[in-house]
Amino acid sequence: MAQDFPDDPRDGNADSGEPRRNAAHASGKDGKSRGFGAWLREVLTIVVIALLLSFLIKTFLFRAFFIPSGSMEQTLEIHDRIFVNLLVPEPFDLTRGDVVVFKDTQGWLPPTGNGDDGNFIADALTFVGLLPDESEQHLVKRIIGMPGDHVTCCTADGKITINGEPIDEPYVYPGALPSEAPFDVVVPEGKVWVMGDHRNASADSREHQDGANEGFVNIEDIEGKAAVIAWPLDRAGFIGSYPEVFKNVPAPAGAETVSP
Repeated sequence: MAQDFPDDPRDGNADSGEPRRNAAHASGKDGKSRGFGAWLREVLTIVVIALLLSFLIKTFLFRAFFIPSGSMEQTLEIHDRIFVNLLVPEPFDLTRGDVVVFKDTQGWLPPTGNGDDGNFIADALTFVGLLPDESEQHLVKRIIGMPGDHVTCCTADGKITINGEPIDEPYVYPGALPSEAPFDVVVPEGKVWVMGDHRNASADSREHQDGANEGFVNIEDIEGKAAVIAWPLDRAGFIGSYPEVFKNVPAPAGAETVSP
C-alpha cells in the first residue's frame, strides 16, 4: 500500500517544494529583521535606564564637579573631578572641616554672561550627570565655623581659634599662613564660615566681610559635601574632613551640643 507523505513530490497533488524553499528563505530574512529590531530595542532600553539612573543619582545622591582653580590646593588640584554627596546638609548634618560645594548667590565670582556656550551635547550630559559640572557658578571651600561659633584669627603663634580653642590645620597649603588678615566673627544661625585650604590664593569668607552676607555662606546654598576625587586616577580617593583638628573645640556659648 502506498504511503502518503505531506508535500512529497511523489504525490501528484503536492507542491514541488521550490515555493516552500523560497518561503523559508523569506521567513529567514524576516527573522533576521525581527532579531535586529529586538536587539535595537534592548540597547535603547538599556541606554534609557542608564540615563535615568544617572539623572536620579545626580539629583538625589551624588553630583560631579570640575575644579577650575587652586584655592583648595593641595586638597584639591586644578582640573580635579570630584563627586559631591548631596545627602549633606540634609538629611545628614554638616560638620566643621567638611569641604563643601555651594552656589554663588552672594556674587563672590565675577559675572560670566549668560553661560550658554552652545555645546548642547555637553550640557545634556552634564544635566543627566554623565559629565562634571564645569560652570563657574559654584565654589568649593572648607567649613571652619558652624552656626554659633566664635572664629578669630589669630593667636600670637598664628593659629585660628574656634570658641577660644586654637586649632592646628594640616590641610593648609604648605608655606601658607592660616590667615594673613585678622578677623573676629560669630557665625549666625543658618550660615557657615568657609575658607580655602590655599589661604594665600582663596577669596573666601575673609574677603567678603563687607558684603550683604558679611562673608558667611547660607547653609541652604550648599549643594553638598565633597566626598571623592574621581579623576585623575593617580589622585583618586576620599576627601577628608579632619575631625581630629576640631575634636577639642568646645560648643559655642549658649549651645548644648555642636557637631565636631
